[in-house]
Amino acid sequence: MTSLNATSGWRGMLPAAQWLADYQPRWLKSDVIAGVTLAAYAIPVSMAYASLAGLPPQQGIYCYLLGGLCYAVFGTSRQLAIGPTSAIALLVGATIADMADGDPTRWGEIAALTALVVAALSLAAWIFKLSALVSFISETVLVGFKAGAALTIGMTQLPKLFGVKGGGGYFFERVWVLVGQLGETNVVVLGIGLAALALLLVGDKFLPGRPIALFVVALATAVVSFTALEERGVATVGALPPGLPEIRLPSLRPRDVDGILPLSCACFLLAYIEGVSAARALAAKNGYEISPRQELLALGTANLAVAFGQGFPVAGGLSQSAVNDKAGAKTPLALLVASLTLAVCLLYLTELLGNLPTVVLASIVLVAVRGLIDLGALRNYWQVSRLEFRIAIVALVGVLLLGILKGVLLAAAVSLLMLLAGAARPHVAFLGRIPGTHRYSDLERHADNEALAGILIFRPEASVLYFNAEHVRHSVWAGIQATPQLRLVICDLSASPFLDVAGANMLAGLHADLVKREVHLRVVGAHAKVRDLLRAVGLEERVGYLGRHISVDQAIMELQQNAGEHLEPASAALEHPDGNAPDETRPHGERTSPGVLPTAPSHETNR
Repeated sequence: MTSLNATSGWRGMLPAAQWLADYQPRWLKSDVIAGVTLAAYAIPVSMAYASLAGLPPQQGIYCYLLGGLCYAVFGTSRQLAIGPTSAIALLVGATIADMADGDPTRWGEIAALTALVVAALSLAAWIFKLSALVSFISETVLVGFKAGAALTIGMTQLPKLFGVKGGGGYFFERVWVLVGQLGETNVVVLGIGLAALALLLVGDKFLPGRPIALFVVALATAVVSFTALEERGVATVGALPPGLPEIRLPSLRPRDVDGILPLSCACFLLAYIEGVSAARALAAKNGYEISPRQELLALGTANLAVAFGQGFPVAGGLSQSAVNDKAGAKTPLALLVASLTLAVCLLYLTELLGNLPTVVLASIVLVAVRGLIDLGALRNYWQVSRLEFRIAIVALVGVLLLGILKGVLLAAAVSLLMLLAGAARPHVAFLGRIPGTHRYSDLERHADNEALAGILIFRPEASVLYFNAEHVRHSVWAGIQATPQLRLVICDLSASPFLDVAGANMLAGLHADLVKREVHLRVVGAHAKVRDLLRAVGLEERVGYLGRHISVDQAIMELQQNAGEHLEPASAALEHPDGNAPDETRPHGERTSPGVLPTAPSHETNR
C-alpha cells in the first residue's frame, strides 16, 4: 500500500481514497471480523467511560459510532480505533461537575461543546501545521501524568465497587471519605464487582484481544434479570433510549461557559498525544507510516461529528486499537463495520442492557486504567536518571493534589520548563588534544586528553541564543581565569547550529575583554548561517578568518608559528596561487584573512 505521507493534494487530505483504491478482496473477511470484535469491545467500555464522564451510557456508544466513521475517512492509521478514553472521560466529568450546577441537560451540552472546541483546536493546528508543537510534552511527564490519572480514576470507581456513596473532590479527599464509609459496604455489590474483576483479569491474561468485557456484561445482565438482586441494593444503568443519536449543534457557545477553553486545550493535548503515540506504535508494528499532521485533521473531524451527536471528546486509544489490531484489521474499513454494528445495537438491542449493574462498569474501568501505570518506565527512570524520575513523580503528585485538569496543565508546564532549563544552561565543553592525534575532545570526559599550555579551547554544546549567552560567557570566563599565562582562546562552534545577535554580541564582548589581557580569540567550526551573522556584526574583522577551512589545530598552529615555535602541521595546506583558499559558502567570493594557512575541512573534534 502506498505511503500515506507521500501523497499530496486532495488524496492526501482523504486517505480513504488511497486505501480504497488499493483495497484487496482478501482483506474483507479480516476487516469484518475486526469491526464486529471492536464493536463488542466498545459497547461495555464506552458505557463505562460515559459514566466516568457523568453522562448517560448511550452517549459513550455515540462517540465510538460517529468518531470511527470520520477517522476512517481522514485518518492515516489502518488499525487505530477512535472513541472515549479513560483519562479524557475523567477530565470531562471532573471539570464539568463545577460548570453544570447539577443540571444533567447542561452537563451534556457542555460535554458536546467541549468536543466542538477540541475539533476547532485540532483543525486550527492542522491548518497552521502545528503538529510538532505537541511533542514539547515529554514522555517522562506523560508517564507520571498517566499514573496519577489512573489512581484518580480508580478512586472514583472504588466507591461503586464497595456499594457506597463515596465523595470528595481530589484524590486524597476521596480516599479519606471512602475509608470512612467502608463500614457501610454492600456485600452483594462487592461480590458482583470482585467476580467481574476476576473474570476480566483472567480473560485479559488468557484471551487477549477477545471481547471478554462483553461476555461479563451479558452474564451480569442475565444474573440481575433473573434474580432479585436489585432489591439488595444492586444499582443498574436503567433503560437506554433506542435509536441513533440526534444530529445537531450544541445549544451553548464558548462564551456561555467559563473554563471551557482550558478544559478543551487539555482534552486536545491528551487526545492528540495519545492518538499519535498509538498510531505510531501500530504503524511500526505493521510496516507503514502515518502523517502526524493529517492526524490533526482526522482528530478534528472525529470530534466535530461527536459534538454534533451530543457526545464528548474522543481520541485514538491504545487499548481499543490493540483489540482492533489483534482481531486482524487490515484497513479503516474495520471502523466502518464497527460503526454499523453499533448502529444496529442502538436500534434493536438497547433493552437488553437495562439490567446491567453499574458495579460491572466500574470493574471494566478499573481493569482498563491499570495499563496507565507504567511501573517499568518509572523503575527505568530511577535507574537511568533520577532527574527524569523526579519529574515523572512531580506530574503524578500534581494530578493527585490538583486534579486532572490542572494536572494536565502542570504536565505541559513542566515539559516546557524542562526544555527551557536545558536550553538555558547548555554544557560548555573545554577541549584537550587526544594523545597522538590532531583531534580534540572534552577534557572532563577524557582525563587522558592533553591540555595545551596557554591555550583554552571551548565548545558550547547547544545553540547560543539570548537566554543562554550569558551562561556560556560565565562558563568560559571561569575557564579563562583558571588558565595560567593564557595566550589564545578558541571558540569551537561546530556543536552550535544556531546563533542569534545576542550570541554574536557575547562573542564580540568576549573578544574585547580578551584584547585587554593581550589574548587572541579565534572562532572555528561555525556553520554557514552562523558565519554570515558573525560577519554581519563585524566579528571576522576583529578575530580573523571564520571560514570552513580554519580548524582548532590550524588556529593553534598559527599562534605557534607566529611565536616562532616549531609545530608539526596538522594537515597539508591547500595551495592557492594568491595564498588564499576560496570558501564556497561565503557570499560574493569571500577570501581568507591574511596570515591564515587554510586547510582542508578537518574532523578535529570528537564530541
